[in-house]
Order: sequence, then C-alpha cells, then structure tokens
Amino acid sequence: MRISLASDHAGFTLKEEIKKFFDENNYQYHDFGAFDQEPVDYPDLAYLAARAVQKGDCERGIIVCGTGIGVCMAANKLKGIRAAHCGESFSARFCRQHNDANILTLGSRVIGVGLALEIAQIFLETPFEGGRHRRRVAKIHRLEGS
Repeated sequence: MRISLASDHAGFTLKEEIKKFFDENNYQYHDFGAFDQEPVDYPDLAYLAARAVQKGDCERGIIVCGTGIGVCMAANKLKGIRAAHCGESFSARFCRQHNDANILTLGSRVIGVGLALEIAQIFLETPFEGGRHRRRVAKIHRLEGS
C-alpha cells in the first residue's frame, strides 16, 4: 500500500514523526509537504494528498493540520474521497470497517505523537468489512455533486 502524506505548517512536526514511524515499519509513502514550518495554506496541501488518492496513485492518505478539521473539510471536497478526522482509536477502526475511509486527518495541536501513531496504524491496517456497509458507502458516493 502506498500512502499520501501531507501537512500544513502546524502539522509539520507530527507529519515528520509519522514519516519516522513509516520508515521504521516499511510503509511506502509520498510526502506532499509542507517541508518546513513556514506558513502555508492547508487546503493546498490537503488537495495534493487527496488528489493522489483520488487518482489511484496512493491507496490511502494521512493529512495533518493543527486541528485536523480544516484538512478534512478540504479533502472531502474531492469526488471519491472519504476523509475521516479521528482523535482516538475506536473511530479510526470503524471509519475503515464501516465507511471505507481512504484518508485519515489528524490534529497536531489536540493529540500527542503516541496516540497519533496508534491511530494511523489502526487506520492503515484495518480492512473494510463490505457487506451492508458497501451499500451505505455507495449512497455516500451518490451524494457527491448534489
């Protein structure tokens, strides 16, 4: 699995910790930036990471900003993206099992590194259950563009 990874300046430090975790655990990823803590606009970086998932260049994505909310809102504007903002592991598991979320967003100012890495690992390793949930995800897709 290839993962798209991005952050704004507020999420840069947490994104770098996620990259270390990925390197240590042999996850493949593409870092779309930010590449330092100079101020950038989060919608621009969220778009790059979400677009890679939308096009199929990456199977999943993780995007970080200060709260995780802004990048979630921006990523969800792209057709086919199901970004979920998670601040604990239960939501990370169920956004994958029931919603087939393809992007995780995290808030660097609201969770610590240890919890963020746990959430990311659960998100990446949890499969979609399919079944009755497939019908519901299809209904989400039909809402796009309405």
